[in-house]
Amino acid sequence: MKKGQVYEGTVVRVDFPNKGIVEIEGKKAVVKDALPGQKIRFSVNKVRSEKAEGKLQEVLQKSPLETREGACRNFGNCGGCTYQSLEYDCQLDMKKEQVRRLIDQVCDQYSFEGILGSPNEWGYRNKMEFSFGDEFKGGPLALGLHKKGSFYDIITVEDCCIVDKDFNLVLSGVLEYCTEKGFAYYHKMSQKGYLRHLLIRKAAKTGEILINLVTTTQEADLRGTMNYTENNKSEDIFAPLVKELLQLNVSGKITAILHTYNDSHADVVKSDETVILYGQDYIYEELLGLKFKISTFSFFQTNSLGAEVLYSKVREYVGETKDKNIFDLYSGTGTIAQLLAPVAKKVTGVEIVEEAVIAARENASLNGLNNCEFIAGDVLKVIDELKDDKPDIIVLDPPRDGIHPKALDKIIDFGVNRIVYISCKPTSLVRDLEILQEKGYKVEKVCAVDMFPETVHVETVVLLHRVR
Repeated sequence: MKKGQVYEGTVVRVDFPNKGIVEIEGKKAVVKDALPGQKIRFSVNKVRSEKAEGKLQEVLQKSPLETREGACRNFGNCGGCTYQSLEYDCQLDMKKEQVRRLIDQVCDQYSFEGILGSPNEWGYRNKMEFSFGDEFKGGPLALGLHKKGSFYDIITVEDCCIVDKDFNLVLSGVLEYCTEKGFAYYHKMSQKGYLRHLLIRKAAKTGEILINLVTTTQEADLRGTMNYTENNKSEDIFAPLVKELLQLNVSGKITAILHTYNDSHADVVKSDETVILYGQDYIYEELLGLKFKISTFSFFQTNSLGAEVLYSKVREYVGETKDKNIFDLYSGTGTIAQLLAPVAKKVTGVEIVEEAVIAARENASLNGLNNCEFIAGDVLKVIDELKDDKPDIIVLDPPRDGIHPKALDKIIDFGVNRIVYISCKPTSLVRDLEILQEKGYKVEKVCAVDMFPETVHVETVVLLHRVR
């Protein structure tokens, strides 16, 4: 294969994440966004000794596995979903095999427990960050998700199928209001404009809804579009919108409407200042009998019912916790720590995001748990301060890139008999498993959990025991 050449071939399998494998001229080509069994045309953009990388140009023939139409009219154009044309059982089988192939590369003689599906295939997401923009240059205002493969183009997704219908009602109401008022969106290149993001959260158990409109402070952009004065406040600008949102026929209950100012050049949702337009700045969710307070920026699993499946498996792998000292490293808002705490001696959570730690402490108090301690800081550094507080069990739930090698060495030095590792990126997981096995741990059980139907993502839970 040569760089720049165009080839045709059939996808023999898909490796995590979303890497279609095509064999051409005795060489393996990796082509993203392809499905097993599809006949595709692709161009080669990188050639290495062992493989080539290509860009999908056209699907010449559908896969035999594509037995249904995408549920969403934007499927194929929107970058949010990849597998809507596959039946859910087929998605689960594919993800299960992706995880197993990766684990088999570094482990043997372990028990693979397959994959657990999401209780809901559709409408499962409890949080979405929608972006303002346009679908094409100079087009009307759009509010939704990025077009597949595009950094700039936004597709309005008023009928997204992986969120609750209340999300779509709120999105439509906000878009209609901002269009009517003539507000301009923030342009990433010129760094000019007002509207940036719309963040929505809805708790699956309580039905509470949080809405946060994120803009820049460039309110001069509003002049001429409404009765604007220098003394206008956020509450004045969006008072009519708040009234309209509260009149929406949602199935849940809107308990928080916020306006966040963000002048960062990065395309991320962050707060320079947040104003409460209605209600409060948080909602409550319930998981496995515990209550959790969630704000705009709280880390919380985006599939509440799926999280119950995931955490039940984690609790099973952790096993007996009576009178045990447990470390929950990369603890987020302390969900796992609090699920393990009721019969443990003590649970210590470490998390680098300070706001998440504050939320974890609040949630522990909310649930009447006085044996949880949450420490704000980098695991790599905080571990040195915990040497005198030896754990019996360690739970690891690191970010997508896995654990820093130096931090992993310090974790191993505790010498605990049992480690439970939760991973949202199995390619990072297997790298860390290699090190853990070299340092005396054996992989005993592995289970995949699908928290993200229709997408390429999958969670993995691993139980390790110390053997030397």
